[in-house]
Amino acid sequence: MNIFTEFRHRVIKAVETLGVQAANGSALDFSKLGIEPPRDPSHGDIATNAALVLAKQAGMPPRELGEKLAEKLAEDSDVEAAGIAGPGFVNLKLADGFWRKQLGTMLEQETDYGRSDLGGGAKINVEYVSANPTGPMHVGHCRGAVVGDALANLLGFAGFEVTKEYYINDAGAQIDVLAKSVMLRYREALGETISEIPEGLYPGDYLVPVGEALAKDFGRSLLEMPEDEALAIVKDRSIDAMMGMIRDDLDALNVHHDVFFSERDLHADGEKRIRMAINELTLNGHVYKGTLPPPKGQVPEDWEDREQTLFRSTAVGDDIDRPLVKSDGTYTYFAADLAYFMDKYRRGYAEMIYVLGADHGGYVKRLEALARAVSGGTVKLTVLLCQLVKLYRNGEPVRMSKRAGQFVTLRDVVDEVGRDPVRFMMLYRKNLEPLDFDFAKVTEQSKDNPVFYVQYASARCHSVFRQAAEQFGGEVVVEPGDLDRLTDEAEIALVRKLAEYPRVIEAAAQAHEPHRIAFYLYDLASAFHGHWNRGTDNNELRFIKVNDPQLTRARLGLVQGVLYVLRSGLAIVGADSPAEMR
Repeated sequence: MNIFTEFRHRVIKAVETLGVQAANGSALDFSKLGIEPPRDPSHGDIATNAALVLAKQAGMPPRELGEKLAEKLAEDSDVEAAGIAGPGFVNLKLADGFWRKQLGTMLEQETDYGRSDLGGGAKINVEYVSANPTGPMHVGHCRGAVVGDALANLLGFAGFEVTKEYYINDAGAQIDVLAKSVMLRYREALGETISEIPEGLYPGDYLVPVGEALAKDFGRSLLEMPEDEALAIVKDRSIDAMMGMIRDDLDALNVHHDVFFSERDLHADGEKRIRMAINELTLNGHVYKGTLPPPKGQVPEDWEDREQTLFRSTAVGDDIDRPLVKSDGTYTYFAADLAYFMDKYRRGYAEMIYVLGADHGGYVKRLEALARAVSGGTVKLTVLLCQLVKLYRNGEPVRMSKRAGQFVTLRDVVDEVGRDPVRFMMLYRKNLEPLDFDFAKVTEQSKDNPVFYVQYASARCHSVFRQAAEQFGGEVVVEPGDLDRLTDEAEIALVRKLAEYPRVIEAAAQAHEPHRIAFYLYDLASAFHGHWNRGTDNNELRFIKVNDPQLTRARLGLVQGVLYVLRSGLAIVGADSPAEMR
């Protein structure tokens, strides 16, 4: 339960019970009524601006309305105190019994605590990674993969029906280059000496096994075929091999997609789907024949002022109209984007999210324009850009991968430090902020390493249960009435931190910011470790009290609540909640 949503309902009910009405006789507008934690914790647990936003409608001074509202809310058995601050904010301090009930709810719901119906089952498509199938994924793809996957997990937990999608860009010039590069490795596997990879082809050693497999399966027959026929075979085999490698790398990162959509399908049957998409936009008045102004700055020598088939994207928010057909009659990449978006639209998504690299910033307006044109503004489109990741080892830049030849691969990073540190640290900055990833720092066992600190909290929770089982001769079962023994302020404060989780889930889902979950988990771990240390200093605060089984059960309930939320949050991040650390 999101306690802030719950108290919003209680505040509205209190206003209605007081008989407050709009001075003009219309219904009160509660849309701007806010419920949130006070900026200063000493002011209480919940603050509301209800008196400020309703006073003008009701024709009353804000503080007068606030005093009446505070008096009414103080009658609530879950409210220990209610007061006024500033021009009319109402602050509430909740009773310890309320927090103990919240812990009881957490223990009942287990790792479903915090799950929300915010999304109402609305269909959302999250497209991420979508790396060209021309080689292994580099560390830049890694960040987008984690952000997209964690966001999809988050939205699913918040009540949306989510599809995780990968767009295979398996058509176009880069695939022709891939096939020619593999053909070179095929000839090499047959015994030819390849002294140097020609400029313009892919030089990485990852293509060697593909060439060897072709030599094994086809012998020299590919060399005896017409070139276009042979390259068609090589192209298919190369794409399959690259996608197999990419899927394996994603699996190592715990990233799994529901749909792999092939761009080649859009070009099948004489590019029928692209033609149909353009025809539909034409019928709706979004396509025309016209000319474009020359590029800003120096005009290229080969620039032609010619009539083109254009998408009228400036009418729907873009900076410039976009060409759909090239001068040679073939379709532009944007025409394929149009057909792809239309395919998604027909699959019934209420929202589409694209997770792209920072170098794709120029795509944002054109994609948003496309969404408005195709759906008439009914579909929300969001583009999340992920800034660059810089790799270091003890402060020194990391060199390129030997296997890839030009960059550090995603798999290099995962193999060296492990999946969980990679996923957590890729989320420990907002996606729009550059990220420095130091191999040494993400593996050190200290508070300064967020992923270790959070997972260590999980391991500590498990160690408490193991110690309790040893002391009491088996599993200790917490009964609802036991939680009444939680009276220490530090214990109640930890429950308060746990109770923030549903609000964090909903806010992060609405903002499309999965990094908030990583931040919250670190704060929760810090609170738990702090409480653990108090028990080290003060024997009375220890979790296990052999001479007081009921108090022990109550405190084990608190530890279990922490563990459930850690498990839930780490599952969204895509990391494990370990029982022990080694």
